[in-house]
Amino acid sequence: MILFEKYGQHQPLNRQAERYAREGVPLSLSTLADQVGACVAALAPLLRRVEAHVFAAERLHGDDTTVPVLAKGKTTTGRLWTYVRDDRPFAGPDPPAAMFYYSRDRSGEHPARHLAGYAGILQADAYGGYTKLYEADRQPGPIIEATCWAHARRPFFVLADLAANARRKAHGKPASVIAPLALEAVRRIDAIFAIEREVNAHSAAERVAVRQARIVPLIAELEAWMRAERVRLSRHAETAKAIDYMLKRWPAFTRFLDNGRICLSNNAAERALRGIALGRKSWLFAGSDRGGQRAAALYSLIVTAKLNKVDPQAWLADVLARIAGHPAHRIDELLPWNWRPGSTPRSQAA
Repeated sequence: MILFEKYGQHQPLNRQAERYAREGVPLSLSTLADQVGACVAALAPLLRRVEAHVFAAERLHGDDTTVPVLAKGKTTTGRLWTYVRDDRPFAGPDPPAAMFYYSRDRSGEHPARHLAGYAGILQADAYGGYTKLYEADRQPGPIIEATCWAHARRPFFVLADLAANARRKAHGKPASVIAPLALEAVRRIDAIFAIEREVNAHSAAERVAVRQARIVPLIAELEAWMRAERVRLSRHAETAKAIDYMLKRWPAFTRFLDNGRICLSNNAAERALRGIALGRKSWLFAGSDRGGQRAAALYSLIVTAKLNKVDPQAWLADVLARIAGHPAHRIDELLPWNWRPGSTPRSQAA
């Protein structure tokens, strides 16, 4: 309950301690913190199995977000990184899972360390720290860059958000200027997303066939349109910056046309980070680097359970009760996608 409240419901330990005290259960903050640390240590074998499963994927989603970390008299900005394996969009049979890591900064050395043994497709934004991962002579093999169309669409949408303008007018605020080119870019990109939704959860081969038949012409038209409009714009124009972001990375943006495993967006990673973005408003900061590392471990397990439609609190309670006596060679039975509650009779579980 303590683990899930903290990392699944974003309730910091001090608030939990106050609540338990009101209910007549005095638990000091240090006791709760010790319990979190002990549970992370007990769950470490499962975390390593989740990690191995994630990095065995042919295609990964990657992203990161900020996390305030307590320092002397202030907070510094650390990072939580996530790598998500989700083969369901191309009808892959393997279960989804997510792996999180903590770092004190956003240096490129961190993803290089996380992905040191990985070779495959990385779906991510245009963060410069990934650049060395895409080098052809990288060992154990190159990582293939695949970018995010949702990320590229966002600046166009901001410049063409009619609904936001209406809300500003309703509150008596001056309306921002709607960029006609941005509106047209959103319309063209949305047409591509509409077709892509039709082939979600289809096989990789089926996805490529539909993309080649119906999306390739739209992509060609979009590229020609952007290049023609770009030469008419000042380099300082916001629409020009949004166009440049795409055109400078065009091969990575169009790679999905020939590979059915690549998604149009990196939303799987962004969804995995959503709980952290919500939680920051509640717990305010991580208490230390060790606290950040524990958070990364438990986010990995809780988000993986949710991806597999398993109740994280029930899973944690059952696994923590069983893991000490569970045979090491059968540890995979306790992974969220294999888990069956220990109290459920075998006939019912079947």
